[in-house]
Amino acid sequence: MEDRFETFTILISRINRSIRKIKNQEMADWGLKSIHVSCLHYLRSQGSLTAAELCERCEEDKAAVSRAIDHLKSEGFIEASTNGAKPYKCPLVLTKKGEQAGDAIAQKIATVLRGIDDSLTDEQRAAFYQSLATVSNRLGAIARTAQPTTAPKKE
Repeated sequence: MEDRFETFTILISRINRSIRKIKNQEMADWGLKSIHVSCLHYLRSQGSLTAAELCERCEEDKAAVSRAIDHLKSEGFIEASTNGAKPYKCPLVLTKKGEQAGDAIAQKIATVLRGIDDSLTDEQRAAFYQSLATVSNRLGAIARTAQPTTAPKKE
């Protein structure tokens, strides 16, 4: 059981670190970090999203996404439409610079996915994603219902 826990957590952490490292390396020339990549990716694929929708898609908290949006706006990658909505409900769109960065991100994603796809058959890939979704859903359910453990009182 202990080996299974260590293997699972180490592999998940290693995958997450690798993804973050790839994002950061690829976007360093643009002055962007991992969360910026996610925001630009979703804006490129969806056309426009509000800050709340970006939080949901990126699986990041409101404060992190707000900081990312502020940075992306100040650097000219995105702009808010001027429809008079509250800032958090105002649709965000890519600028020309943002579209260029989004295209670079899409190309890198395609290259990375091709590299992964080359090592898996279609059946292995389908089983992997199905298993990953199952694990994610179960962990999410467990986390929502988890009760904090109480440490023994010091005597």
